[in-house]
Amino acid sequence: MKTPQFSRGKAFPLQLVLVVPFILQIAGAVGLVGYLSFKNGQRAVNTLAEQLIDRTSDVIDEHLKSYLSIPQTLIQINAAAIRRGMLDVRDRETLGQYFWEQMQAYDLTYIGIGLTTGEGMGVARYDGKTITVEDWTATLPNNVTNYMLDEQGNRIQVNGRWDWDNLNEPWYIEPVAAGKPIWAKVVSAYFPTGPYITASASRPIYDSQNRLLGMIGADIHLLKLSDFLRSLAVSQAGQVFIMERDGMLIASSSTEKPFILHNEEIQRLQAIDSPDPIIQAIARHIQASNGFEVSGDTHSQVEIQGERYFVDIAPWQDKYGLDWLVVTGVPEKVFMAQIDANTHTTIVLCFGALVVASVMSVFTSRWIAHPILRLGQASEAMASGHLDQTVETSSIQELNTLSYSFNHMAGRLSELFTALEHSKEELEDRVEERTEELKTTLAELQRTQSQVIQSEKMSSLGQLVAGVAHEINNPVNFIHGNLTHVQVYARDLLRLVQLYQQHNPHPPSEIQTAADEIDLTFLQEDLPTILASMELGTGRIRQIVLSLRNFSRMDEAEYKAVDIHEGIDSTLLILQHRLKARPEQPEIEVIQDYATLPLVECYAGQLNQVFMNILVNSIDAIEESNAQRTCQELKNNPSRITIRTSLIDEAWIEVAIADNGSGIPSEVQKRIFDPFFTTKPLGKGTGMGMSISYQIVTEKHSGKLECFSTPGEGTEFIIQIPLQQQGSRTV
Repeated sequence: MKTPQFSRGKAFPLQLVLVVPFILQIAGAVGLVGYLSFKNGQRAVNTLAEQLIDRTSDVIDEHLKSYLSIPQTLIQINAAAIRRGMLDVRDRETLGQYFWEQMQAYDLTYIGIGLTTGEGMGVARYDGKTITVEDWTATLPNNVTNYMLDEQGNRIQVNGRWDWDNLNEPWYIEPVAAGKPIWAKVVSAYFPTGPYITASASRPIYDSQNRLLGMIGADIHLLKLSDFLRSLAVSQAGQVFIMERDGMLIASSSTEKPFILHNEEIQRLQAIDSPDPIIQAIARHIQASNGFEVSGDTHSQVEIQGERYFVDIAPWQDKYGLDWLVVTGVPEKVFMAQIDANTHTTIVLCFGALVVASVMSVFTSRWIAHPILRLGQASEAMASGHLDQTVETSSIQELNTLSYSFNHMAGRLSELFTALEHSKEELEDRVEERTEELKTTLAELQRTQSQVIQSEKMSSLGQLVAGVAHEINNPVNFIHGNLTHVQVYARDLLRLVQLYQQHNPHPPSEIQTAADEIDLTFLQEDLPTILASMELGTGRIRQIVLSLRNFSRMDEAEYKAVDIHEGIDSTLLILQHRLKARPEQPEIEVIQDYATLPLVECYAGQLNQVFMNILVNSIDAIEESNAQRTCQELKNNPSRITIRTSLIDEAWIEVAIADNGSGIPSEVQKRIFDPFFTTKPLGKGTGMGMSISYQIVTEKHSGKLECFSTPGEGTEFIIQIPLQQQGSRTV
């Protein structure tokens, strides 16, 4: 009979059909999540920037109101006292002591009066520390006498003399002409004590008959506004500055002054001419936008040196004539630093997830496709007349059912053909024998199912950790190896600099200035320390990488002789983040009582898995116990894990891991090594850890694993394994 032929159309491999849609779905989901996360982060940054800048503007507004109200309030009180006759402007010595008392109480640089007669007096604190009295007459020259004062404000000696005609000074003319309290024009001067730039609060003074006596004024040092602006948290990354409506700088958070010195004269700066590039760029942006004519609080953004800045412009005015602009500029990187870091982490994790998902999809497709291919090959062989075909069972339920059906069909066909040659009794014996084999195989599969799942997980985790450790190890070794050469080069360079200093102790001014700017002395002391710290840090990273590689080593077909202590230490290093003190948990002390042990033949990776499972359970038990104890109880009985190793005899070793946690009830101890038994909440434990650990110790290593626990006092696990496994011993 002729076998019918079927044409094969265009078809795709099953592995490709399984892998491609899975990867496309993962990539699409990862990309969408990353994009939405980035856009949400940008919107949050804009909102956060406006809130931060508004809070900063409010703080500055309150400070200006408080700081600038002092001189106006003080001269108002003094003018009222003069009008009522409580202060006699003719008794200038008494008036000087009165002003001296006010200078002690308030942060002023000057307070004084100028009379219509051309006479006057004032108390000054030009250098911010020393208070002096200036008393002048109407007759030039040298009509001003400056006096030093004692601790009670009394005049003790003449400090200097100069010319002064207050009737022709803006300090006197402006408030008298205005006939009301005003802020005079900002005054700047350079004294031997340093630069002097002030805002003067002035007002006319009258006697009880409302006759003009002159004016009274009080000055505040505007450089102190710069000190305040630099103290703001936003000034650590951005810039805050205050300017007049004509663009003249008043104060800024920059280290640069709002003026320059030229031939011992102060020249105030426009904001657009500030030596600080950020202030200059923001001021030019404001000037180009509205020419400093800002009527209300304005938010904008500007690019400065390739970086985006959030800018807020807030007018500040008072009833005495001040009309300033308070400008705050904050770089976007202040808000984007953490978001960029999170975005980078998200991209790395997403890429890692995509790679892992791709690898898993490939293995999954092979896992599904190979049993089907084996079935197809066996079917073709049976169609060719080879009836003795069987296929291996699969861990996939549907494919396993198909494999059982195929094997059953093959067995039935074989039985039918062999029935012609053998007796019925032999056929029944074979069927019974096959049934027993299937029952035994089914029982063995059920028993090892959990162990296979856990072993696959640990194998994947071990490959991932080993790969990461390998990738980190190369650059760290490169850095660590080159640090030695860097230290030698640095010492040689520093020695060369010292030789230059010895042979040329008085270098040119430009070299000396550069040395002062970089603080050469501190650099010579600190550079070796920094290099030593870097060497210590890379050494620590190398130790962590070695621990990861030791913990994640893949078992080979035969046992290996290893140092048990090395595996325990690697496991402890990996769990260090859970052992350290945290705000909600105290530190867990680890006591390592190691004996001197020879190398032990074992599956090192699987034994490390046992240590990991037991230590994690101990940490969980201690944290559960700590949550129910008071601070005093924790202090009296601190959390502790004790690891003890010992040599039982010449053939066996023992590892004991004990904790002082909550302990295990007796009814739970009986089932602690049962598969899928757990006392942890749903989602925090599978119940496989201790079961797998028991199988690793007892079956893989022919050892013993026992648990001893007293509720409320703690738990101890004792592991006993032979130094040599039977399969590796030589006869």
